[in-house]
Amino acid sequence: MHALHARSGYVILLYADMEETNREAVATAVQRVAGMLQRSDQLDKVEQYRRREARKKASVEARLKAAIQSQLDGVRTGLTQLHNALVDVKDIQSSLADVSKDWRQSINTIENLKDVKDAVVQHSQLASAVENLKNIFSVPEIVKETKQLIEQADLLQAHRKLMDLEFSRDDLMYEQYRMDSKNTSDMNLIRMYFEDVQALSDELAKQLWMVLQRSMVTVRRDPTMLVSVVRIIEREEKIDRRMLDRKKQTGFIPPGRPKQWKDRMFQVLEGTVSTRIEGTQSETRESDKMWLVRLLEITRKYVLDDLIVVKNLMVQCFPPHYNTFNRFFCLYHNAVSARVQELASEDLEANEIVSLLTWVLNTYKSVDMMGHAELRSECDVNQLEPLLPQDVVDELLSKYVQTFTSNITGWLRKALETDKKDWQKDTEPEADQDGYYQTTLPAIVFQMFEQNLQVAAQIDESFKEQVLKLCLKQMNTFLIRYREEAIAYKEEHLRDRQLPPCYVQYMIAIINNCQTFKESINSLKRKYSQSSEPTVIDAAIEKTLNEVAKEGCQFLLDEVFLDLEHHLNELLTRKWLTGSHAVDTICVTVEDYFNDFNKIKKPFSQEMTSEAHRRVVVEYIKAVMQKRITFKNAEERREGADRMIKEAEQFKFLFRKLTAGEDTDRLCDAIAAIAEVFKLTDPTLLYLEVSTLVSKYPDIREEHIVALLAVRGDASRDMRQMIIETLSQNKPSYSGVMQPIFKDITVPTISMTTMTTMTSMATAKLLK
Repeated sequence: MHALHARSGYVILLYADMEETNREAVATAVQRVAGMLQRSDQLDKVEQYRRREARKKASVEARLKAAIQSQLDGVRTGLTQLHNALVDVKDIQSSLADVSKDWRQSINTIENLKDVKDAVVQHSQLASAVENLKNIFSVPEIVKETKQLIEQADLLQAHRKLMDLEFSRDDLMYEQYRMDSKNTSDMNLIRMYFEDVQALSDELAKQLWMVLQRSMVTVRRDPTMLVSVVRIIEREEKIDRRMLDRKKQTGFIPPGRPKQWKDRMFQVLEGTVSTRIEGTQSETRESDKMWLVRLLEITRKYVLDDLIVVKNLMVQCFPPHYNTFNRFFCLYHNAVSARVQELASEDLEANEIVSLLTWVLNTYKSVDMMGHAELRSECDVNQLEPLLPQDVVDELLSKYVQTFTSNITGWLRKALETDKKDWQKDTEPEADQDGYYQTTLPAIVFQMFEQNLQVAAQIDESFKEQVLKLCLKQMNTFLIRYREEAIAYKEEHLRDRQLPPCYVQYMIAIINNCQTFKESINSLKRKYSQSSEPTVIDAAIEKTLNEVAKEGCQFLLDEVFLDLEHHLNELLTRKWLTGSHAVDTICVTVEDYFNDFNKIKKPFSQEMTSEAHRRVVVEYIKAVMQKRITFKNAEERREGADRMIKEAEQFKFLFRKLTAGEDTDRLCDAIAAIAEVFKLTDPTLLYLEVSTLVSKYPDIREEHIVALLAVRGDASRDMRQMIIETLSQNKPSYSGVMQPIFKDITVPTISMTTMTTMTSMATAKLLK
């Protein structure tokens, strides 16, 4: 009725809204007509407007009728449903009244059945007693038989008898609990009578755990035994579940329940796996330096073999829902992880740290172990948690770097000390396949680097880069020490030039080692570095190696010029003018030394030849500038100039030979150009000759020209002054592109010349 009133109210409201809408429509229509007929010419279109509006009206009325019809259909359906609901409510009300009447009548009947209920309980207890009567009287005999079956390893039959005993005990205790749950004395009496049953259960459990502990062996020899153990445990699990369900209903649970043998089984298997992993160590560091490598290899083999056995044999002995393989896979992973963390906490040496990390980070998940082809189909090694936490890995890497740094410093020191001992030998150093002298130092150093980088590469790329940078850093420090030792070697030799006997050959080997070091460093970087960009350390190493090599070349040239010193002092002297063989001796001596210097590798051999050429020419020009002789007349000037030109040709021939035909003319031409200044017979043309010399060699200075004119001997003070002033005004600028010759040549002052002359005279007297 309430719904009907609601519908009626809705209709009334709808009618009121329609009236209001009608009024609004009329007002709107009046406005539209007024708008249409504002002009007189629009009156002719009244009929056209009327027809158009009539069509619109018909369309609107049709849509309105359809909407009203839809509303009426909805109202009709709603009224029908309300009527049906009213009928259903009345039927339910009637049924509830009948149920209430029947319930009141049954209360008295239930009270009258209490005696029957007590009788049913008593009957149930008596029935249980009768049913278990046979077992009750034969408990001692069954206990004895069960013990024998356990000793005979007939575990399934033993468990069946044990279940019979437990059922008898549990049924009796349950009935007693139902009859009088507070009667503990009867309960204790039953428990004491069946006390051997619990001992049997414990003994059987021990046998089960023993079989599980030897499961890897048992599954190969007698898999049925393992299957029997699993069946027994499954039976006990079902009994546990049933007893727990009954406890929820009645509150009673037999003694020893739940046994939870399934959980205990997994604990035993976990302990077995852990014991197997922990038992792989048979050696110690004291007895075997490779103890850790052996331990990890044994562990790898045991784990792989065991998991293959689990996959192929043991999985068949367990129910599918145990997910046996994955469970064992996780057990082994956890056991290995625990063992590896124990090893990581020990005081490991550097090589042991690398062995452990290589095994943990690479070997463990490789095809040689957990990623083996036979295991890949059963598990995804990428889902495994890391064996070692990252902080432990970082700590081990840091410890390795510290140890490696200390070790490599010691190794490099020992290698250098060994090399220094070789420098003192009276036999030449060995040569490589191309005939270049060398020592074993680069090979020893880079063998150490190579070994450690190979080891680092086994861990990961970033650590390999870190070790490479460390090696290069240590190399830079080592090369600084190497340079110091080479300098000390030279100074030791200068104290007694007879020692060491093979000084020149070993200095050549030191120079060649620098090139070998460069090549080896580049080889290491190509092999072990992802980046080809030069670093600050690279630049420092390159600089130090170049310094060592160049200084070594300088030391060797110093050795040459120490031998040439006496002959160089003869140049441009009276003795030289009258027929000295000083230049012949110089050329022979230089060529003889360079027979050894041919054992120097490029580019140092080329640089050394160029430097030797430059120094010979510079020393020759120095002899000119020291004004050891002053030509007395044109004949002496001609003879001296011709000799200088001849000796310049000798030097050209020598250094062309030493440089395999390379252009050596420019340096020697400086001697010839000076000779032309001396050779000139017309003093009025002296300015032109000197200016030609200056144009060829812009680094020549005023004091050099003064010295040349002084040696010539016929240039007056005014002429010298005029030449100097004119050249000063017109001197070409020195660009520095060409190799300078006169730059490092100093002209001694008069006092220095006098002192040198007096020293030479005193020396001559002493020698006489």
